[in-house]
Amino acid sequence: MAAELGLWVILRPGPYICSEIDLGGLPSWLLQDPDMKLRTTYKGFTEAVDLYFDHLIARVVPLQYKLGGPIIAVQVENEYGSYNKDPAYMPYIKKALEDRGIVELLLTSDNKDGLSKGVVQGVLATINLQSQHELHLLTTFLLNAQTSTLDLVWSCWSALSTMTNQTPGGIQPKMVMEYWTGWFDSWGGPHNILDSSEVLKTVSAIIDAGSSVNLYMFHGGTNFGFINGAMHFNEYKSDVTSYDYDAVLTEAGDYTAKYFKLRDFFGSFSGAPLPSPPDLLPKTAYEPLMPAFYLSLWDALKYMGKPIKSENPVNMENLPVNDGNGQSFGYTLYETTIASSGVLSGLVRDRGQVFVNTVSIGYLDYNKKKIDIPLVQGYTVLRILVENRGRVNYGENINDQRKGLIGDLYLDGSPLKNFRIYSLDMKKSFFQRFTINKWSTVPEVPTFPAFFLGGLSVGPSPSDTFLKLEGWEKGVVFINGLNLGRYWNIGPQETLYLPGAWLDPGINQVIVFEEKMAGPVIQSMETPHLGRNQYIN
Repeated sequence: MAAELGLWVILRPGPYICSEIDLGGLPSWLLQDPDMKLRTTYKGFTEAVDLYFDHLIARVVPLQYKLGGPIIAVQVENEYGSYNKDPAYMPYIKKALEDRGIVELLLTSDNKDGLSKGVVQGVLATINLQSQHELHLLTTFLLNAQTSTLDLVWSCWSALSTMTNQTPGGIQPKMVMEYWTGWFDSWGGPHNILDSSEVLKTVSAIIDAGSSVNLYMFHGGTNFGFINGAMHFNEYKSDVTSYDYDAVLTEAGDYTAKYFKLRDFFGSFSGAPLPSPPDLLPKTAYEPLMPAFYLSLWDALKYMGKPIKSENPVNMENLPVNDGNGQSFGYTLYETTIASSGVLSGLVRDRGQVFVNTVSIGYLDYNKKKIDIPLVQGYTVLRILVENRGRVNYGENINDQRKGLIGDLYLDGSPLKNFRIYSLDMKKSFFQRFTINKWSTVPEVPTFPAFFLGGLSVGPSPSDTFLKLEGWEKGVVFINGLNLGRYWNIGPQETLYLPGAWLDPGINQVIVFEEKMAGPVIQSMETPHLGRNQYIN
């Protein structure tokens, strides 16, 4: 596709990619190994990487520039200098690529904090940044560090000579691999934006410095489903569903002030008039949707088959589901029986709603690790509905991203036993068991958590739209069985982007899983509402 459009490709095959995606793009089943050390030469990790590269690189090799393809460079991992746990790891990744036939220019990509530690012999260093000050760091680094490493310089120039007709001994090329045109958002925070004039000023400085530049992001995106990542430095913060990023093009592909300013700037170098920009995709505000049917989670359990039985709690990744691969995303419900009140405590990742029978009594999470269980009569069912809100995608605690109940759950200091565990991954197959005869009309006072079912009426030419769940509290929206993403009334995100490609002419199935409180309708809007703006400093 890139070749057909006349584009060159810088391939970034990982295996770790960050990108504000769950576990930086690494599969969660790696965490089944209690000793796993991600992004190192730990045997369990390199075996998985080798298998991944065996499948991927064989398909990539014929697409390289030297073989007539569009791939002109390949990145070795991603921002490893800021992680830097194993000095043998990056040379291993480099060799793994070369041994499988990668012959194009290799490069690394690091932010300012990791630039000096991310260097690999024979690999061009590039930087990720958002300010002109950070650009100066790249220039200084290349002059002071890399130019003294003759083997590195010669290797870089050798790789580039095919494309540039240059010879070693000149100025080493500079590249900003990621110029951050905006920033991502976290639940409970603001919608981060970067002024278009600041973007133009920095991009202009990058070009004036003789550097190549890649705009990250050029086109905003969406964390469809449960794939969003998270940060955990001083506190845990999960990313919202929208990855609009205040990018050059919005989440829905619409133009921005940044787009027109950069278009004019780059157009000044073209020497010829630019073609007109493509027409935008139409947006539609469909009629509000009022859910007609309802199924409480407690009623739904009887259609889910037998639960997993375990003496002790089992984290998501180690549940015996999905052909031994464990549960990656969604919710997990833990049930056991108690005969007394007391203080319930345990390690819940990330957020666990606690129920006595079917009555919600509160939450356990990173901040609240204990909750009082009220007086019970006789044997009572204790339930904890645990949500994986997103695994950390960047930072030093990437190995500690197992989800669900981690270790024992205690009542007054005594570990609880004999759990029944339901894997609620909410894949498309999950909903196929809920045939129409399983649903009832929405009651005046629903029992939560619950699923709500309705139909969105769409004309003969489906268009993009934005769903707003005003009056709803927290949950997930599914369109025709596909997971559109999470919503949460703490913001900042207020609407969910629904591409027209997800919709069919006629009636489209909409299912909402709501944890706590349902609104009367689901609104459809022509414009997004991503929350209160905050300029990035």
